[in-house]
Amino acid sequence: MIDFAQVLDRAFGAGRVIRDAPLGPLTTFKVGGPADLLLETVSGDELVQAITLAHSAGVRVTMLGGGSNVLIADAGIRGLVIRPRRGTLTPVGERLVRADAAVTINQLVRWTINRGLAGLGAWAGTPGTVGGAIYGNAHWKKVNIGDLVESVRLVKPDGTLLQAPADRMEFDYDYSRLKHTREVVVWAALRVASGADPAALRAVARESLAFRKRTQPLESPSAGCIFMNPDPIRDRVPDGIPPSAGALVDRAGLKGAALGGARVSPTHANFIVNDGSARATDIHALVERCRAAVKDQFGVSLRDEIISLGDFAKP
Repeated sequence: MIDFAQVLDRAFGAGRVIRDAPLGPLTTFKVGGPADLLLETVSGDELVQAITLAHSAGVRVTMLGGGSNVLIADAGIRGLVIRPRRGTLTPVGERLVRADAAVTINQLVRWTINRGLAGLGAWAGTPGTVGGAIYGNAHWKKVNIGDLVESVRLVKPDGTLLQAPADRMEFDYDYSRLKHTREVVVWAALRVASGADPAALRAVARESLAFRKRTQPLESPSAGCIFMNPDPIRDRVPDGIPPSAGALVDRAGLKGAALGGARVSPTHANFIVNDGSARATDIHALVERCRAAVKDQFGVSLRDEIISLGDFAKP
């Protein structure tokens, strides 16, 4: 790993690669151990170069975008963690915008609103980056980000570039093909509608932000929803319980339950919050406690929406 760090230093310049880099501060949960190596790329070309070099050296790559929707183990992450930064936004005609993977969803929302481009205003307040949103096909209410995607520029684990239209991305609820191909987003082209009134779009964004503040524990570190909602085909939710993960955790009696510095949010039972002293092991154990209780009481197997990175078998 030391030799590979030197390879990265030669490629990107001394000081760009951080050894034993703390990752907790880079996540919305504010927990997790260090990365062996951390590199923040500042362009699509740098991203492709870093992935290519890691492949040639046999070093595993882990992507970290905005740090939301992830739980990093206290033991950290081995290999190279790449964190794309400084993304750009480019109009493509009147109906598409090309957003680099590093662009935050909130940057994307502001940029489109200011230009009178409709379609993304309701995503205001969504944490994370475009790359992460495409990876997990992020959703807001009943709309998935994949519903807005025209095409995606991807880099394979060996550094090969390709273009994938939306219908080849295998978008599904909280899912895209990236979860099994280990391809990485370089940029995505998203559909928008031109000619909208920016003031009207800002009103939509404000309404979305207000709804989030009413229904989510935004005052405490969390990672967003922990579990996917039950699948209406495969999961039989008992009568009288709304078909949502939060409702199931609530009805299982775990709303407000705590373990170490982690707590199931009293505001929304599909959120776990960090009171400032939590470790990743606390959060992980509380997740499993909720999963087991829902399975035991209602026969529903909750699936993770959150992505766990690193080895949780270690203290």
